Amino acid sequence: MDSIEIFDTTLRDGEQSPGATLNSDEKLEIGYALRDLKVDIIEAGFPISSDDDFYAVKQIAQKIKGPTICGLSRTDKKDIYRCYEALKYSDKPRIHLFIGTSKKHMNKKLKMSPKEVLELTKESIKYAKKFLPEVEFSPEDGTRTSFNFMKEIGKIAILNGAKIFNIPDTVGYALPHEIKKRFRYFKNSLKDIIEDYQIKLSTHCHNDLGNAVANSLEAVEAGATQIECTINGIGERAGNASLEEVVMNLITRKDYYKKNVNINTKLLYSTSQLVSKLTGLSIQRNKAIVGQNAFSHEAGVHQAGILVDRKTYEIMKPEEVGWIGESLIIGKHSGKKAIEKILNENGFETSKEQILKITKEVKKIAGYKKEINKEEILSMIK
Repeated sequence: MDSIEIFDTTLRDGEQSPGATLNSDEKLEIGYALRDLKVDIIEAGFPISSDDDFYAVKQIAQKIKGPTICGLSRTDKKDIYRCYEALKYSDKPRIHLFIGTSKKHMNKKLKMSPKEVLELTKESIKYAKKFLPEVEFSPEDGTRTSFNFMKEIGKIAILNGAKIFNIPDTVGYALPHEIKKRFRYFKNSLKDIIEDYQIKLSTHCHNDLGNAVANSLEAVEAGATQIECTINGIGERAGNASLEEVVMNLITRKDYYKKNVNINTKLLYSTSQLVSKLTGLSIQRNKAIVGQNAFSHEAGVHQAGILVDRKTYEIMKPEEVGWIGESLIIGKHSGKKAIEKILNENGFETSKEQILKITKEVKKIAGYKKEINKEEILSMIK
């Protein structure tokens, strides 16, 4: 069974979230957590962007062993050499080069012709290969790049030494079927050199339309073997594909995807909490996999079901992702079964009449109070 590599860019793209700035020590702490989580690649930062980011990447390259340590770089010699200086301490370094390839990026931002972009891609990859053995290349704004130009720049990147070709949905514009179509086109049109040079295809999706996870999974179906993602889905604007969501899709629906991942899923929740604490970005309550409500139930019908068998309303086990929280939430939708369980767990044997009376009282209070805690329920025993 094929494996999907998890490329975590929490420390680079994730840190670009407004208000999420991390210092080098905080980055190192998250880096250790990502190592323990067993991500395959850690994109530690953008070394040319600041002295602190350079030091953070250097420190991670020096101290964290196991994952590939990656640094981002523009197709500029100063960027590339600065990236090398930070990464050279890693036993598994990778440089990630990018340049804009859509008409909007080439005309408006770069003010370069397609021919100039192709030549700069060629020269920058050759230059990077002098210092670092593994080069990943991204045509920025890839999903708004013409199919023909993407094929052209892909061929140049591969023939000049890039081992990983990443197609980024930089602005979160693509729809799932479009991602699949683009990956299939690229893979089929360059089939021979992709096979001959043993090229990995990668996907990097943003969430501006809420499609980042779906797009990443469609890319996998079309041949991608690396997913670029972040803890809690943080990142520019609306964020990136959420690591915990893509991983648990691949694991929970292994019957469909038939792919392996190397992630220690029991550390997903704790890593999520660490990133939230250090970035100051809160996790939405109903966030899939790691949110406060992810394995919580208030509705009486659901509570009755999970008390018999959790599989009636849960497709994953909370302990599988290390989730910590209250699974039975008492509110106006709760029923007798959940209240009876709380009372029994706390040593009270109650009659049906008492349970019914307490349930009615709970529903009455819940009309003006969103949640009722255990102590309040126990105090209702007369």
